[in-house]
Amino acid sequence: MEYIEHITKDGERWDQIAHMYYGDSTKISALSEANEHLRLQPVLVGGLPVRVPILEEEDRLLPQDVPPWKR
Repeated sequence: MEYIEHITKDGERWDQIAHMYYGDSTKISALSEANEHLRLQPVLVGGLPVRVPILEEEDRLLPQDVPPWKR
């Protein structure tokens, strides 16, 4: 599986990272599976390398699946 490396900033959360890369804050499970070496804490410290898996097209949130007020 291919990854993008994200370096955390102080106070960042897993749901924020998921939203940033996938447009869907509920995709935390993809991040947790790829980062078993990191403890899933509610708030992250800065400087941690986080692997962000590149999801297949069918796993991504498509524009028509997003409510109009989130587009």
